[in-house]
Amino acid sequence: MSKTIKLKRGLDIKLVGKAEKRIVELPMSESYGVSPLDFEGVVPKLLVRPGDAVKVGTPLFFNKYHPDVLFTSPVSGTVDCITRGDKRKILAIVINADGKQESEKFETKPADKASKEEVKELLLKSGLWPFVTQRPYGIVANPADEPKAVFVSGFNSAPLAPDMDFVLEGEDENLKVGFEALKKLTAGKVHLGIKAGTDGVVSRVSNVEKTAFQGPHPAGNVGVQIHHIDPINKGEIVWTLDIQTVAIIGRLFNTGKLDMTKVYALTGSELIEPVYVRAISGAPFVSLLRGNIKRQGRDQKVRIINGDVLSGKKADPRGYVASNTNQITVIPEGDKYEFLGWAMPRCNKFSVSRSYFSWLRPKREYVLDTNLHGGHRPYIVTGLFERYLPMDIYPMYLFKAILAKDIDKMENLGIYEIVEEDVALCEFVDPSKNNIQQTVREGINLMIKELS
Repeated sequence: MSKTIKLKRGLDIKLVGKAEKRIVELPMSESYGVSPLDFEGVVPKLLVRPGDAVKVGTPLFFNKYHPDVLFTSPVSGTVDCITRGDKRKILAIVINADGKQESEKFETKPADKASKEEVKELLLKSGLWPFVTQRPYGIVANPADEPKAVFVSGFNSAPLAPDMDFVLEGEDENLKVGFEALKKLTAGKVHLGIKAGTDGVVSRVSNVEKTAFQGPHPAGNVGVQIHHIDPINKGEIVWTLDIQTVAIIGRLFNTGKLDMTKVYALTGSELIEPVYVRAISGAPFVSLLRGNIKRQGRDQKVRIINGDVLSGKKADPRGYVASNTNQITVIPEGDKYEFLGWAMPRCNKFSVSRSYFSWLRPKREYVLDTNLHGGHRPYIVTGLFERYLPMDIYPMYLFKAILAKDIDKMENLGIYEIVEEDVALCEFVDPSKNNIQQTVREGINLMIKELS
């Protein structure tokens, strides 16, 4: 019987465009992309050139600072091109798929009988290791480290987030094997956060330490769950994984082949038909969203987001879905401005304050765009951050310490416990319109630089 932790602080933002619970099987696309930008702290060094033939699981590049951490191809085919940005920075490796899905063969043994080193070696060679994230800092884990525990969140509480019980239906055996493999990576516990009151496939996992969480977003964030189960102190390390990745690890152990097929939730008010789709990681947005975006014209533009509206990243419509996401969101671009909008009653707008009338209809779903509805200004002490961040830290003081580059205060105020997604709600409710997630990442990078 799992214990239940009830969280009162947070906010559920109800938006139009939740995915209908049915899965559309998409055919293979002509090309796929793998981007090192999807992973924090990675400096890529190429292992392939345009024209090279690759299989599923063939290494494409490695991390300069950890050469044993490989990033592999999700499809078989031929390397089409290496797209680059400023100063020849590698943006993506594009692969033309041949449709055969020929895979590299990986030697496996039952996960419960494999040693710690054998599990690590398989994850490294297959290219699944980059999906193991280290806390603090939210970077790709160092295989040489020893975590005190491994944490997996079994649900997502962000706006329009996919229902992981639905996404993982039928993956019981793969999840079981995947968690058995994770248990070999730590001498501590493997924790699984589940949503209170559910009884789906995630809740049925039996070989882990389960904790149920009840409350509004960000209850599903793994950082919040770590904080309430086993907080990170200075000098400690924990590893985290997405639960779909755990199922992919189980598939690898069960078959000896890498299978990067995932279920994505296509969400947002600008989709004709919000739905779940099954596709291979790295698929282009063109194939995932073809014919599903509402009519666009000169006066109607949309934004495609890799992830959810709070912590996702703006995507190029001609690009590829990020390797580490389960959700794609399409919302209106906030490029329209209302004359005297501040003076209007705004009955169809959402606000956390009672400035608008949205508080009278708490269950209403809204169509929100990317407009900030205001300009940047100095931090205002309102107490809002403490009201919506369910962690026992002082977020306002922490953000100010980051801006002041005060390492000691950053440590004392909780920099080890958060990454960008944990403060995304603070950014949403901030009346000063500050880029809090960017500020936190800059603070984390400063800590890495100063303490390495």
